[in-house]
Parts: sequence; C-alpha cells; structure tokens
Amino acid sequence: MDSKQDKIDKLNKHIALSKLGGGEKRIAKQHANKKLTARERIDYLLDEGSFEEIGALVTHRTTDFGMENQIYYGDGVVTGYGTINGRLVYTYAQDFTVFGGSLSETHAEKICKIMDMAVKVGAPIIGLNDSGGARIQEGVRSLGGYADIFYRNVQASGVIPQISAIMGPCAGGAVYSPAMTDFTLMVENTSYMFVTGPNVVKTVTNEEVTSEELGGAQTHASKSGVAHKTSENDVECLEDVKKLLSYLPQNNTEAPKKIEFKIEDEIRDVLSNIVPDSPNKPYDMHDVISGIIDEDSFYEIHKEFAGSIIVGFARLGGRSIGIIANQPMAFAGVLGVNSSRKAARFTRFCDCFNIPLLVLVDVPGFLPGTDQEWNGIIVHGAKLLYALSEATVPRVTVITRKAYGGAYDVMNSKHIGADLNYAWPGAEIAVMGAKGASEIIFRKEISEAENPEEKLAEKEAEYAEKFANPYRAARRGFIDEVILPETTRRKLIKAFAMLEDKKVERPKRKHGNIPL
Repeated sequence: MDSKQDKIDKLNKHIALSKLGGGEKRIAKQHANKKLTARERIDYLLDEGSFEEIGALVTHRTTDFGMENQIYYGDGVVTGYGTINGRLVYTYAQDFTVFGGSLSETHAEKICKIMDMAVKVGAPIIGLNDSGGARIQEGVRSLGGYADIFYRNVQASGVIPQISAIMGPCAGGAVYSPAMTDFTLMVENTSYMFVTGPNVVKTVTNEEVTSEELGGAQTHASKSGVAHKTSENDVECLEDVKKLLSYLPQNNTEAPKKIEFKIEDEIRDVLSNIVPDSPNKPYDMHDVISGIIDEDSFYEIHKEFAGSIIVGFARLGGRSIGIIANQPMAFAGVLGVNSSRKAARFTRFCDCFNIPLLVLVDVPGFLPGTDQEWNGIIVHGAKLLYALSEATVPRVTVITRKAYGGAYDVMNSKHIGADLNYAWPGAEIAVMGAKGASEIIFRKEISEAENPEEKLAEKEAEYAEKFANPYRAARRGFIDEVILPETTRRKLIKAFAMLEDKKVERPKRKHGNIPL
C-alpha cells in the first residue's frame, strides 16, 4: 500500500505532467512562433495567484488510430476561474501544444462545464482560442462537442458577457462559437479565422489566397467585420480583454460599476469650435467624443470597419456608456449596409447589459447606389432602426449638425423612444439638404427665371431659413432642448444621472423578429 507521501508524490507528478501540456519541445515551438502558451496567457490575463483550474487531469477516451498511446492531461484545453481586477471571470485557453489544440469530446466537455458554471453564477466567460479545429480521429464526437458549445453560447447570450480572443488558428466549425460571442479580438499575423482554408478555396473556386488574406486579423477587422479589435501580440490582446471588461457588468441583472466622480466645472469650450460653418466641410467626430467624455476613456469597437459610423465604450461622469456616432470624415457620415449592422449589433449588446446609449448625429441620409440596394440596405438599415426602437436602456441623442431624411428617424430620434434629444444651434433637421429640397419644391420658378442659378441660390436661402435649423423640431417637442456645444458634457452627465433608474415594461412575447 502506498504511503501518504507516495500519494502526495503521485498527485504532484500528475499535476506537473498536466502543466507541461504537449511537452517542452512544443512549448519552445509556440514561443518561437511569438505566441504564449495557454497557461502563460491565463496567468497574464488573471490577477496573480487567482486562477483555480478545473479538469486538469481529464484525458481523451479515443482508442482508434493509436490514440490510446498519446495521452496528455488536460486534453488540449486549460479551464477554470479567477479574477480580473478583483472581478470573478471564467476562462478557457486552448493549448496548441496538445494535438494542435484540436477539439475532442472531453476537450468540449471541459469548456461546457465552465460555461454552465459562468451562467449559474452570473460572471463573464473569456475564451482564448488557439485550435486546429475538430479532432479528426474522433469523427462525429468532436463535431457534437462543437455543437454542445454553440448551444451554450446561445443560452448565455444576453445573460453574461462572452469574449473571444483568437490567438492562433480558428477554422471550420471552430469559428462559429466566437461568432456568437459578444466580442471577438484577433492577434495580428498569428491568428486567422475561416470556414474553409486556402486549399479548399483553390480547389472549389480556383482562387489563390493565403491564410492571412483569407481570414487574418486585418481582413476580419476591415472587410468582414468579424473581428471587433486587433492587437499586435498576445500580451496586447490580453490587455485589450481586460480593458473591454472594465466597461461591462458581471451579468444582465447588474449595471456596470460606476467610478467615483464629482461634478465640478464641466463646461468644455473646445466643443464650440469643432463643427465648421460650412455644412459640407468634414470634421472628426472623435474630437466631439473626446470633448464630452471623461478624459482618455474612449474604447473604440470595430475601428477599422464601416468607418462612416463610430461605436465604442466610454465613461461620462464615472458612468460606463455606449456611444454611437456618425463620422463626417468618412462618406460624410452616411448610413450604409455595414455601418447600419455595426451600430445595430453594438446597440443590442449595450441594451442586453444595461449600458446607457449616447447617440451623436451628423447624418445626411443613407448611402445611395446599386451596390447598397442590391446588398440589402433596406433590411440592414432596418436592423439599426429595430435595435434602437427595442432598446430600453437610457438613450440620449445630440444632433451636432445634419439629421436628414429617414436617417434622422433611425438615429435615435424621439419618435423611436429616445429619452432626451438635444441639438446644437447649427443643427439642420429636415427631409433633405436645402439645395436638393429647393430644386424640387421650386423647380418651376427656377426654370422660368431669367437667371436660374441666382434664383436657386435665393430659394435655397429661403428654405434654409425655414427648415435648416433645430427650432421647428424643438417647437414640436421632437428636440427637448437646443444647447450650446460647450454645455453638452454637463447636460449629458445630469441627463444620464436622472435616467439611472429608468424602467420599461414591454408587451409579453416570446421574442421579436429582427430583420436579419
């Protein structure tokens, strides 16, 4: 019979083996590829000494193809819980040193176990993905493991924050779990995501493409919109995860933590000089955002995708808020297919997790053209309209310059349930710009005039005087107050404080049918 010390030694041996993953050579190869190991990533992500591992001694059950001779403790994924800045989180990190991080039946069971715990307890789940995909030796069992994870992603959606960091390959069925989580972060040059790889693409479509071009971080950040943020390396990616988490609550029953803040002199004169006198001259909406929020608190999401709209988190008077803003520097801030769905997805996330929304409006309308129409601008624009109409969190709008046509309605207007709507004195709220409107309304007068150009200019000025201002909308109550730009920050701090206990009861239903 083993002595007590023998039993202790045996346990320590098992634990040591589990921490070695696929062995020293494979760990060295991971480092040579400029990647941290699964355990190194968890150690960096979590508060020092807080990680508690679950399932360290789990092994696969496969006996086909000589797999019974290749047993590694943990089976290619490290799972457990710990804290980030004192907050409980659950996490899993796939270990590329063990079968290339491939997902087996037991590998999936470990992930599902901590996902179930996260939902029961009400704490965020963070997945650190680095996997070659399904373990081929296990066939349908590994595919079933993926489906078990996907199902839990859906059940956890809107209940706890789900964050995916892609820190290596993510191909085939593996891509769908990150796609269903709230945020996907990718590491440049060492990670990629695609349903079918370059070899399959070449066979089927005869296209020559590299893994990086097909599904690298920059591709998904700028073209597909799959990646919400990219990072230069593993460490930066993990820092991004920590920062993102700081704006979020633990679950859907809580509000984000408020930072201690004292209102003093909140007048920001810099806001008075940002918007140009010319209605057609661009300016950077980031300058407006910086002038409103707490200093250096903006955390932009989808920065490189659909640049005509800006979304991200910030703090205002210590409160975590979500910001949606048209960007005049890109396509004059129009709403298009991608910008609409980008803003709609962000809106729904904020509404899920009790994060108030600030909408900054300078929008000339929807982007025209066959490309937009054929790609469904109608239904994609309707997504943003639906998302904002559905949202019950505090919603405040500031029109900084233009709000034309249907885009005025969509961008959190009073008519779709915004709580407070402000406008700056130079705001233009109308069906369309003065020139276009005059050409339609006064077409006959202009065509019959001795000098049509002079007549057009006269009628344009007449229309602008009547409609290209915020006062008609204010008289109808569509705008609650016309405010000076420099007072915006103070107004918004007080507005969100006033709306803090807002509650909305919706009609009983299973769920709505968003225009997907």
